[in-house]
Amino acid sequence: MAATIAALLTTTACAQADGGATPATATDAATLPSQVVLTTSGGIAGRQDTVTVRTDGHWTRVDRSGAARTGQLTAADLDRLRQLATDPRLAAEATATAAATMCADAFTYRLTVGRTTTGYVDCPPQATPPAATGAVVDLLNRATG
Repeated sequence: MAATIAALLTTTACAQADGGATPATATDAATLPSQVVLTTSGGIAGRQDTVTVRTDGHWTRVDRSGAARTGQLTAADLDRLRQLATDPRLAAEATATAAATMCADAFTYRLTVGRTTTGYVDCPPQATPPAATGAVVDLLNRATG
């Protein structure tokens, strides 16, 4: 169980350099209340990625080999992440008990926002991801790809 929880979150949170979106700046009012860390593990290839987003929207994505990429969230993505990070559903999802999954080779996501840690196993036939947690995972995976 501890290994499953530890494997839950992989982070993604920033715009691609070629995405054409305007990056957020350190002076933007929409900053995160705390660092966000997403770890993604599992899958048939044994993925192990960690995305860390600082309060100013700068992100770092490290894969299982230790290779790192960095970037900056767009102002829109940073604002959305800020909204999700303070969403009361996130804290509620962190305390919810998840049913055991029977999926093989599923991705496990573990998300930490400040002192709150939540996550899920992506097993579509068995369960729907928690709403706020799933929204953060989707945002980070899209933005940091």
